[in-house]
Amino acid sequence: MTTAADMLATGFATLPDLIHAHALERGDRTAVADSQGSIDYRTLDSTMDRVAAALQRDGVARGSAVAIVAAPTTDYAAAFLGAVRAGCVTTPIAPSATPAAIAAMIADSGAPVVFLDAENAQALEGQQLTARPILFPREGGSLDWAPAFAGEQAYSDWLAPEGSRPAAVAIAPEDPFNIIYSSGTTGTPKGIVQSHAMRWAHIARNTAAGFDTAVTMIATPLYSNTTLVSFLPTLGWGGTVVLMKKFEARAYLELAERYRATHTMLVPVQYQRIMALPDFDDFDLSAFRFKTSTSAPFSAALKADVVARWPGLLVEFYGMTEGGASCALNATANPTKLHTVGPPMPGHEIRLIDDDGNEVAPGEMGEVVGRSPAMMNGYHGRSEATRDAEWHDTDGNRYIRHGDVGRFDEDGFLTLMDRKKDLIISGGFNIYPSDLETVLAQHPAVADCAVIGMPSEAWGETPVGFYVPRDGASEDAPSILAWANAQLGKTQRLSALHVTDELPRSAIGKVLKRELRDQLAASLPSS
Repeated sequence: MTTAADMLATGFATLPDLIHAHALERGDRTAVADSQGSIDYRTLDSTMDRVAAALQRDGVARGSAVAIVAAPTTDYAAAFLGAVRAGCVTTPIAPSATPAAIAAMIADSGAPVVFLDAENAQALEGQQLTARPILFPREGGSLDWAPAFAGEQAYSDWLAPEGSRPAAVAIAPEDPFNIIYSSGTTGTPKGIVQSHAMRWAHIARNTAAGFDTAVTMIATPLYSNTTLVSFLPTLGWGGTVVLMKKFEARAYLELAERYRATHTMLVPVQYQRIMALPDFDDFDLSAFRFKTSTSAPFSAALKADVVARWPGLLVEFYGMTEGGASCALNATANPTKLHTVGPPMPGHEIRLIDDDGNEVAPGEMGEVVGRSPAMMNGYHGRSEATRDAEWHDTDGNRYIRHGDVGRFDEDGFLTLMDRKKDLIISGGFNIYPSDLETVLAQHPAVADCAVIGMPSEAWGETPVGFYVPRDGASEDAPSILAWANAQLGKTQRLSALHVTDELPRSAIGKVLKRELRDQLAASLPSS
C-alpha cells in the first residue's frame, strides 16, 4: 500500500488520493469540524466516494464544473472534495453576491449541478438556474422548505448509497481542480481556473509547517483562495480543519481555545478585531504554532502587536488567486521588515516592469509580475482576459501580472506601494493611497480608513479620505483632515475627509474602493 508519506514525498499527488491514504492510516482522526459536529477521515473519504459516484451516475462528465453556493460545513467540504475525486472542477461561489450575479456565475461555469444550503436556495428563488440544485440539510439535519426549483433534490437522497465506489479517474497535473470567481471588486467576476498542479504546489510547499498534526481554524469562506491555501494543505497532510460559519472575534477565540488550535489563516481586519478585544490576553492560545495572513494590507503596527501577544510564528503571504509568484514575510523573525511583504518564496520569481512592459532598474518602483509552480491555467472562457493578465520575458517565460506596484529593498524584501488601478495622478504627480492611509491610521481617533481618487477639474484627480472613528473619540473630520495634511507632502494632501460607520469590505477583508467611489459620486450634485 502506498502511504500518504510516500505520496507527499513524490513530485505530484492528488488531494483525493491523499485523503484516501489518511482514511486508511488515521481514519479515526477528525478531518473537518463545524458548529454542528465533525467527521473523521474515514467518513470524509467514504462520503467523497458517494458524491463522486452520484455525479458519475447522473452523467456529470469528467472536466465539468460543479458549483457550490453555501456556508462552510462538513457537507460542503465532502461535496467539494467528492467532485474533485470524480474528475470534476469544483466551483465555489460567493453567497454574498447578488442572486442575479450568482445565477450568472453558475451559468458562466457551465455547471450541470449546484449544491445549495437553505438560506441560499431561498435567496435564489425566482432566478433561472442553469444547474440542477442539490440541497444541503438545514442545521439540525432538516429539509423543511418547499421546493423552489424544478428537479431539485435533497443531498441525503441524492448521494449514492453507503459503500458506493466511483469509477477511478486518472488525473493529470494540468487538469483543472477548481474555478474561483474573482471578488468582482473591479467589475464583472472572472472564473480563475486552477490546476491540480497548482493545488499540489500549495500542499507540497508546506513541508515544514506541521500540518500533519495541525488543528487549523478556518474563519474565512471556502469560495476564497485565501481559505483554500490553508484548508487544502491541512487535509493534504492529514490535519484537522475547524470551520466557522461566520467570523466573530470573541467566538473565534473561544473555538480556538476549545480545540487547542495550532494553525490559522486570518485576513488583517480579523486580526485587528481580535487584538482589539479588551480580554484578548485572557484566552489560552498557547497551542498555536503557525499563524498566517494574506489578501489585504497588513499594517506594521498590527503585525508587531500579533507577534508580541499571540504565541506562535506569524507569516504574511503576498500573492494572488491567479497565481504568479508569492512572497512570505516571517514577521516573528524580521521585526525591522514589518513594512514589507517579505522576499519571494523559493521557486518563485518576481520582476518589476514599467508601463511599457520593460523591467525597471534595481531599487525602482514597478508593476509586479511573477511566475512559479502555482499559476492559474487562465480565466474560464476568456482567452483575451487571460492574455491581458500575462507578461512574457525575452526568453518567452510566462508571468502573471499582479496589478500591484512595488519596490525591492537592498535585502530583496518587497514593499508594496498600492494597487496599480488605485494610483492617483494629481497635477501630474503620482500619489499612492497606501501612503496617505498609513498617515491617517496613526491618528488616535481613527479606527479604520481608506483613500480613493476622485475626478478634479483643477488637478485631474484628487485624493479623498474616509475614516471610521474610534469609540469615544471626540475629534471631528475637519480637525483630523488638518492634522493629516500637516503630516503629508504638499502634492499628497487630502482634498476631503468623510466619516463613515464602516468601510465596505469583501468577505476576505478587502476594502471595496469602487463602492466608496460610487457612493461619493452619487452624493455629489450633478453638473
